[in-house]
Amino acid sequence: MTILGLMFLLKKLNQPYLIAYIIAGIVLGPSGVQLFSKAEDIEVIGEIGILLLMFFIGMEINIPNKKSLIIKPILAQGLKIILSFIFAHLIGNILHLDNKSVLLIALLFTFNSTAVVVDFLKKHGTLHTSFGIVILNILLLQDLLLAPALTVLKFWNGYNLSLLNVVLPLAICAAIFLIFRKIRHISEIKLSSAFLENDHDLQVFSGLFICLGFGLVAEAVGFSAALGSFIAGVLVGKMKAFHWLEHALLPFKVFFVSLFFVSIGLRMDIHYLLSNYKLIAIGTLVVLVSNSIMSAIFFRILNFKWKDSFYGGALLSQTGEFGILALSIAYKSNMVGYDLYKAGLAITCLSLLFSTIWISFGTFFSKGQTDSLTKTERNGTSP
Repeated sequence: MTILGLMFLLKKLNQPYLIAYIIAGIVLGPSGVQLFSKAEDIEVIGEIGILLLMFFIGMEINIPNKKSLIIKPILAQGLKIILSFIFAHLIGNILHLDNKSVLLIALLFTFNSTAVVVDFLKKHGTLHTSFGIVILNILLLQDLLLAPALTVLKFWNGYNLSLLNVVLPLAICAAIFLIFRKIRHISEIKLSSAFLENDHDLQVFSGLFICLGFGLVAEAVGFSAALGSFIAGVLVGKMKAFHWLEHALLPFKVFFVSLFFVSIGLRMDIHYLLSNYKLIAIGTLVVLVSNSIMSAIFFRILNFKWKDSFYGGALLSQTGEFGILALSIAYKSNMVGYDLYKAGLAITCLSLLFSTIWISFGTFFSKGQTDSLTKTERNGTSP
């Protein structure tokens, strides 16, 4: 009921429903009516929504043939990592933070929210443009970077790392690249089992099994579950028997994705926010502005027009779901103190909440950006 009322309000204001989900989490959480006392109560269910979201994205797109659609995201993410560490170092000097805190801040700037960005790309019809493809590939590279990022955090906190923990992620990255390279020219993967093609019930549960199974395997070896489900979507999208599956599972995706963002709102500690509102407000503004500027700079370096660069900067302005994961790991391992953990969590949640408004502003500021974002054909020129 809470979510439905907020959705009607936001529809009139022409704002995305993600805001409704996060606000509903705040209202229903420990700082509100306390219907849910812990974010963990629905967090796992919400994460299924992210897996389904990435699974559907994988089904919708093709592997890029153009080298520019692969090289540009690598260069862009590389520039972003460098700028993130430089900016985190400046913040550390100003606030007199130790190296561990600086590393954590840099990681927060490195990752964005796949769910928020993809939702806007689809809403504005730019997901299948060359510009949208570059941004999507940047997000997928961030998913690949999760494993080494978590490895660095564990190493810094004294975990014993074996050669397997270091080599395995690299080997899997190479395997993913080879798989994509192999199937990018394949229009259809034919199934030898005819009974699957004629049994819709079996297809639904087989599709869910493949989606969740790939996600679990990816997470088990140190990658994000979202990356695993995306790979599953790419493979399933090539199978004729599953072409109708997206429409069958769409209601489940909407429901589970909404719960994921409700869990984000549940994490908000309103009492801490009110006690430290100046720090949180300034921190959130710094995140949105600095991420936008850094992202706009590397898009411009990659020869995109300024209006497109500002739009891309707004899209990549927030810190993402993986930032919350990094904060939790750092706090549980005593890498950062309680205050920095709470402040980082509040800033991350608010950046997710206000990035939707920030992106709308960026879209308005870069009016006409669709002039240069021409649709690409689905014959191999889009991922």
